[in-house]
Amino acid sequence: MDDQRPTVLTVSIALFVIASVFVALRFVSRIFIVQKVVLHDYLMLLAWILDFGFTFSLFYATRKGLGLHDVDVRPDQRPGLNRADYAFTVLYNPALMAVKSSILVFYLTLTQGEKVFRWANYVTLFVVNAAGLALTFVNVFQCRPVSAAIAYPIPAGAKCIDILTLYLSSSPVNIVTDLAILFLPNPILTQMRLPRKQKIILVVTFSFGFFVAVVDVIRIVYIQDAATSRQIALKQIHLQDPNGDDLSWYGALSFMWSVVEVNVSVICACVPSLKPLVARIIPKLIRDTDGSSQATNVLPPPIPEIPPEIPTVARDTRERSPHDNKGSHSESSASQPCARVDLAEFLSMAPEAPPDVENRTNTVTSTSYPPSITFFDFVNMKKPANMLKLSNKESVTPIALTTILFFLWGFAYGLLDILNEQFQEILRLDIYRSFGLHAVYFGGYLVAPSLVGRVVLKRGGFKVTFITGLCIYACGALVFWPSAVLTSYAAFALSNFIVGCGLAVLETAANPFIALCGPLENSEIRLNISQGVQAIGSVVSPLLAKKVLFRSVTDVSALVEVQWTYLGIALFDVLLALAFYYLPIPEASDEDLEELANRRRADNRALVMGIPVVWVTLALGVWSQFFYVAGQEVLSMSFASYVEAVHPASSLSSFERLTIAHTVFAIGRFLAAFLQWFLKPRWILMLSYIGMIVFSVLCMKTTGRPAEAMAQMVYLFESGAFSIIFAIALRGTGRHTKTATVLLTVAISGGAFFPFAQYAAQLAGGVRFSYCVLVALFSAGAIFPIYLNVVPAAKKQVDPVPNEHLRHHRRLSRMRQNVVAREKENPSVGGVLSRRRSVVAEPLPTVQLETSKRALSISISSM
Repeated sequence: MDDQRPTVLTVSIALFVIASVFVALRFVSRIFIVQKVVLHDYLMLLAWILDFGFTFSLFYATRKGLGLHDVDVRPDQRPGLNRADYAFTVLYNPALMAVKSSILVFYLTLTQGEKVFRWANYVTLFVVNAAGLALTFVNVFQCRPVSAAIAYPIPAGAKCIDILTLYLSSSPVNIVTDLAILFLPNPILTQMRLPRKQKIILVVTFSFGFFVAVVDVIRIVYIQDAATSRQIALKQIHLQDPNGDDLSWYGALSFMWSVVEVNVSVICACVPSLKPLVARIIPKLIRDTDGSSQATNVLPPPIPEIPPEIPTVARDTRERSPHDNKGSHSESSASQPCARVDLAEFLSMAPEAPPDVENRTNTVTSTSYPPSITFFDFVNMKKPANMLKLSNKESVTPIALTTILFFLWGFAYGLLDILNEQFQEILRLDIYRSFGLHAVYFGGYLVAPSLVGRVVLKRGGFKVTFITGLCIYACGALVFWPSAVLTSYAAFALSNFIVGCGLAVLETAANPFIALCGPLENSEIRLNISQGVQAIGSVVSPLLAKKVLFRSVTDVSALVEVQWTYLGIALFDVLLALAFYYLPIPEASDEDLEELANRRRADNRALVMGIPVVWVTLALGVWSQFFYVAGQEVLSMSFASYVEAVHPASSLSSFERLTIAHTVFAIGRFLAAFLQWFLKPRWILMLSYIGMIVFSVLCMKTTGRPAEAMAQMVYLFESGAFSIIFAIALRGTGRHTKTATVLLTVAISGGAFFPFAQYAAQLAGGVRFSYCVLVALFSAGAIFPIYLNVVPAAKKQVDPVPNEHLRHHRRLSRMRQNVVAREKENPSVGGVLSRRRSVVAEPLPTVQLETSKRALSISISSM
């Protein structure tokens, strides 16, 4: 007889006993050494009580037959087994809620000065409890009627959700919160100044959360394996179908790993609170090699004139050199050189310290960028550069780093496109519901830039916006998990929407970052190159998806296997967000943007129909962007059906022809960047729109291989338009640049609506006729380049000026101290190579200061 009960009992009992010992030691430390019990301790006690009930229900279920095949479970054991399974399922989420709440409340005690850190904690705390409460109610009401969950046999007409399905569906929430709890303390840890040994202890202590995430993934593997094995054994199609037996066998190891997850969480949550106890019992473990155990010993000896009673934080401020206070790593603490952190309560207490250490702070945390800190001290936090002051050479590194994000969302877009096709085939979706998934993705661009992107970009800057977008994108990738398990169209649409929101927030910051990081004369070139990398990602990901990842996705169980791809994407996003936190990403304040715009104030404030030309340019840029993206998506969504209709005898498959088209599109963006060395951006934009319109019309009039070539030419001509529209529309917007980029990003939502119109036209007159929608969209967007090339004020406002960026402050030479430069009119006459003059590089008409000084002295003496 197959029996898994010994394994389940041995592992579960061992982990629960160890967790109970850690909880007991935690309270010994808190009561007898720290002499203070606070909220996170009470929450841990609640977690242990729930853990006891949760684990005991598994013991009872094992006694009643969990771990045996259904044929080996006696009928008189069935009611008890059902009751134990129900209690186990209901208590799982409350136990995790209590543990994670305890950890997050503990994090809130680490500092009172880090506003961003505290808000991130509050958000995570809300997600943990809101999601946990919702999942608990789902588990409580898993059957209709509720009594059917514990009844045996199940009453006629009762409906229940499979327990394994419930566990798989809740997995993304657990992974997201585990990762958040793991990485949240990093902003605090990386700013601490501690002895070497204490830094090692600190890293090890807060790295224990990694084991919880690992256990959670292992648990998911076992749950998925159980669900799949049960499906194969029972020859069912849908994983969520509850009809069938043998859950007691297939679910045993999954339940065991759930117990492991909860108890390992309890153990890891108790580790930081054991520091005072370890310091009292084994003081040498905490002492550094020089015998020190306090963080203050890493500082230089106190200056004689500083009284010893002055707090350590103040002494550290006095002792550091003046340049140590430049910059601020955290927006919330930008105005203060140092911030007190209560982390010393647990991690910096000397063994001989008095019991009441709750109100003492020995650890020094600095929010500035001390240049002497090496990488072993966690990270060298330098003050971010001003992107508006960077030369072309200086801007290469930050642009290369940000271009990774462009590749990421190109990769995501291509992956989702293929996955939508697979999902459509498996669920037999009609064309309108398939288009609905596409529209939901672009709906994220309609909502996220205004509600999230603008707020974060204005308050936190480009770096914080990058991190926020990556985290939202990771959450969207993880939401695919329950949508695959439940084969739910609504859940899959939600996953697409969240991914769209994450990429929209990323694009809110990434496009203006590339456009502004360096001299503005090359904005279009930089943005087209980065967008070209994004286009490469959209070519690579479908190939990878079609040939490797989704090659065998033919049913629901295979679709569930794809979740590991999305888990990998989510983890990569989180790690990339963490990397961006430590990278010295350049920033630009509204004041700096206004100063740069004022260099050409006359050009920007010229009136067109009574309105400053800069706002007319922005409005028409948003208009053009909306219709351009709409046309781009109409072509992308209809290309396969168009080529099949006009050239059915082609030896290439639809996927291969679409891959060629995307490759042409990527090449076109690099070609557009190259042409801007010789031609003005507005000229290239005009040529692009002319080509899009002409070849769209030819698509309607030709057939066979020439028609396919015409469609490829549309891809070529539309490739560089996005970047040029974006960069031109931003010119001269000054302190409103970040709001302008939000409007331009919202305009991308045009891709959500018009594929429906094209399909309706296709039903009415055929696919060739439906390209009249494409012609209309590109014609509407062409109003913008016509305006740029016809209106003189617009031409002067948008044409790039050489070396148009803020300068680093330099001392004037003695020969030019009495000379004031006056700004000249726009000297640009062509592409980058044809610009031979600069508004600041050439000698300009000068005004001698001696006469002015003499007149000023006369006027003062006469007063």
